[in-house]
Amino acid sequence: MERVPAVSGTTNLVDILDRVLDKGLVIAGDVRISLANVELLTIRIRLLICSVDKAEQIGLNWWKYDPHLTMSGPAPAKLTEGRSPARRQGSARAAKAKRRVSKRA
Repeated sequence: MERVPAVSGTTNLVDILDRVLDKGLVIAGDVRISLANVELLTIRIRLLICSVDKAEQIGLNWWKYDPHLTMSGPAPAKLTEGRSPARRQGSARAAKAKRRVSKRA
C-alpha cells in the first residue's frame, strides 16, 4: 500500500488570521463558581471574531447605527442648549447690547 504524503509546508500567523477573519470564529463558555451548591458567580463568555464583511453577511452591523462611532450621528448640541433659561435670556440680552453698541459706532 502506498502512503500519500501529508501536505507539507508551513502555516504562518498571517494565513491563520486570514482564515479566521474570512470564516469567523466563535468562542463560547461558562464559568461558574459555587460553594456548597450555592452559585456565587457566573461568567458567560460569548466571543465572535470575524471580519467586518463577514459580520455584515451574518447581520451584525450595530456599529453603523451607534452615534458614538459614526459621523452621521446626531449633530452636536448647540452650546446654549445646556444652559438654563435665565442664562440663555442673559446671553440674548448681551448679544442685543453688542449690536446696539456696534450700530452707534
